[in-house]
Amino acid sequence: QVQLVESGGGLVQVGDSLRLSCAASGRSFSNYAMGWFRQAPGKERDFVAAIRYTTVYADSVKGRFTISRDNAKRTVDLQMNSLQPEDTAVYYCAAATSIRSLTTVGGYGYWGRGTQVTVSS
Repeated sequence: QVQLVESGGGLVQVGDSLRLSCAASGRSFSNYAMGWFRQAPGKERDFVAAIRYTTVYADSVKGRFTISRDNAKRTVDLQMNSLQPEDTAVYYCAAATSIRSLTTVGGYGYWGRGTQVTVSS
């Protein structure tokens, strides 16, 4: 069983930066694939970024967002720069203990409860 708790969301202005963090339980954290997804009101949950031994990003955030992990602390962070109104969403941390797909919702078996990010213009 893996438990995930996100933190760091908030209300920011266009162009600001925000750093999200996800704390995970589980003894084999270093072997997990970790991902960040987001869901805007009335929309599907979309892939943002993932990391296992390498990183992968959605085109919409490439160059602005950076995912990183600290295996000793069992955390995965999402540094978000140059935030835009379209980045407004609930951001979810996800963990996969068996690797299927890093970029799809179905590839992850564990989810946090989410943290709200609102970018105001």
